[in-house]
Amino acid sequence: MAEGRDEELTDFGYRKVPVHEKARRVGAVFDSVADRYDLMNDLMSFGIHRAWKAFAIEMSGVRPGEQVLDVAGGTGDLTARFARRVGPKGRVVLSDINASMLRRGRDRLLDRGVGGNVRFVQADAEALPFRDNAFDCVSIAFGLRNVTNKEAALRSMYRVLRPGGRLLVLEFSRLRIRPLQPLYDFYSFTVLPALGKLVVDDADSYRYLAESIRVHPDQESLREMMRAAGFEAVEYHDLSGGIVALHRGFKF
Repeated sequence: MAEGRDEELTDFGYRKVPVHEKARRVGAVFDSVADRYDLMNDLMSFGIHRAWKAFAIEMSGVRPGEQVLDVAGGTGDLTARFARRVGPKGRVVLSDINASMLRRGRDRLLDRGVGGNVRFVQADAEALPFRDNAFDCVSIAFGLRNVTNKEAALRSMYRVLRPGGRLLVLEFSRLRIRPLQPLYDFYSFTVLPALGKLVVDDADSYRYLAESIRVHPDQESLREMMRAAGFEAVEYHDLSGGIVALHRGFKF
């Protein structure tokens, strides 16, 4: 009898799982936390995530009338800001692979009166269901580390960008202030799961969050991945000492 091939594995936090399993496991995480996702963002970042997102919006250079895709847009923080920028003649597409997060984002934006220039599409970042050269700007905030095949997602986002368009990746990265690393680790692996248990009754999802940050490519590695996907003039900006980084690349 011929030997079967070993199944390909990928990271799910610190664990290795079969590639086909990761999307289901990540989906379960976000199904669990969707209803209190925004509250937890405020609590675990002390509200600083709002400043990180505001910086990303400024760096996007989005103008009235443009077409924007917010990949893994979740509950719509960036989408709402982009919608104001593009105005009634522009359009923003909020996409997310997770139905619970997308539903939460749609309800939240409609409650705030945002929706006339916004579309909601359930979509996999690795195979975006949009035509080539469709968008002036693509963003993905705190979503890339959850994607199974990050290279495929970057290529997919490159494909749907118009020439002259830009991609913004806002994501947790590597802390640059080394003396703070023990404190950061304690917060990540002890405080965050405890907070998740208290607020969401789910410590495991926030333990996965901390682990997923540690196995995500660092600033320089992600810059090289974006270049390999075709992006040019790729640069990054460390925020909060490198806890978060904003990468920006262009399609020429």
